Formats: sequence, structure tokens, C-alpha cells
Amino acid sequence: MTSAESLSSRAAEAFRGYREGDSSRLADLVELLTPPLWAVARSSGLSHSQAEDVVQSSWLALVRSAGSIAEPQAVFAWLLTTTRREAWRIARVPPELELPESTVAPEPTPEAIAESEDLNRRLWTHIHALSPRCQALLRVIAFSTRPDYATISAALGMPVGSIGPTRGRCLATLRRSLASDPAWSPA
Repeated sequence: MTSAESLSSRAAEAFRGYREGDSSRLADLVELLTPPLWAVARSSGLSHSQAEDVVQSSWLALVRSAGSIAEPQAVFAWLLTTTRREAWRIARVPPELELPESTVAPEPTPEAIAESEDLNRRLWTHIHALSPRCQALLRVIAFSTRPDYATISAALGMPVGSIGPTRGRCLATLRRSLASDPAWSPA
């Protein structure tokens, strides 16, 4: 019996015990298979912390899917495949740009603040010139991350099918109004 067969057999035995209700056998399985899973994750070029996350995700996936693994002898191969796929997925994600902690966003200048406030005031002046229906619709849509048309329909008393076209007409009216204002020039 080769060491891989031995490892696979011991993993199958531990997994069988875990599935039969002995939760301590999962700890045995983790102790037995984490080193090879770790090697698979690191061989994909992941950082230490990324590899930790991948191995942990693989164990969580096993716990969630334990009932769907028909043959305990397959648990080692299943975990290796799961780890490899998760490592590949993580390796494809572009790394986040890490800024030094000392990097602070610059404070806006008083001129920039005044300009922004003036622009906001002008925009709201143009919005207030719209019909009450357009004002209400644009406010609801502008301040909602995912507008629910059924709720908007009930709140504003308009058919769901007319919300999109009405919004388009209201925005077109607002655009024309802003375009005709010589003082409006957003950056």
C-alpha cells in the first residue's frame, strides 16, 4: 500500500466515522488532510492568508456537502479537487491595492466645497421646477440602491409598467433644463 493509498484509506475511515455521528473524527480528518490541502493551495501561487482562506473554505464545503459524497473513499480526492478549484478561483481575482495607513484623502479646499454646494443648490432648483410626480419619482429612485417597482407603484399610485418610461421622460426634462442653464457645468 502506497502512502497516498494509506492517506486516502485513513481519510475514508475518519470521514466514515464523522458521517456516522462521531464529530471527533472530523478533527482527525482535518489533522490528516490539511497538510496536503495546504500544499495544493500554496502551489497555486496564493499568499499565506489566501491559502488559509482556501483551505478553510474547502473544509466548510466538506461539512456542507458531507451527505452528498456517496463513497467515503472519495473524500480525499473530493477535498483536493475542491481546494484546487477554490485556489484557482482566488488566484484569478486581481489583488487589492493596499495603501499605506498614512495615506489620507486630502481635505477639499474651501473653494471646492463652495463649488459643490453651489452645484447641489442649482441641481435642486431644477428638480423643484419639475412636476410633483417627477420630483417624487426621481427622489424615490435616486435614494434607493435597488428600487422596487412594485413598492414605487403602490407609493406613487402609478402602474409598474409606466415607472421606467416616466422616469426616462422626467430625466430628459431635467437634462434639458440643466442644459439650458448657462451656470450649470458639472465637472
